[in-house]
Amino acid sequence: MRQDKTSRRRFLGTTAGVAAFTVVSRHVLGGPGQTPPSEKLNIAGIGVGGQGAGDIRALESQNIVALCDVDWQRAGGTFKRHPDARKYKDFREMLDKEEKNIDAVVVATPDHCHAVASIAAIKRGKHVYCEKPLTQTVYEARAVADAARQQKVATQMGNQGQAGE
Repeated sequence: MRQDKTSRRRFLGTTAGVAAFTVVSRHVLGGPGQTPPSEKLNIAGIGVGGQGAGDIRALESQNIVALCDVDWQRAGGTFKRHPDARKYKDFREMLDKEEKNIDAVVVATPDHCHAVASIAAIKRGKHVYCEKPLTQTVYEARAVADAARQQKVATQMGNQGQAGE
């Protein structure tokens, strides 16, 4: 009985050849000039009726998966633009239910809620873009910074003059 020993070099050469046929280029899955769905972020919005509506509109190239606003009448336009996004009135409920579906969160609530909503998202490991002011006190600023550092997430406070592309 004959036993062929496969050398490490032959094994690596064969597996590299097989692997080359299984790699699909990103433009094939996304189509020409398209970003494949696997390279898009799943975005949630908190406070999407006023300034948040514009923030979400600026992110429409991504997947808008969840929207939250206490005033559904004011947020109605954003809800209509994103009919597939799940809708919530309480951001804590949204973050709990959608935790596994969200990569990043846009916070555009009234100012006094910015830090609370941002920290809630950050503690769940979500990247956060928050309208200014991010916080109202030094204590809140330190809490946001500490949470972002611990979770290793990107956090940005936006101001419309500086947050564009």
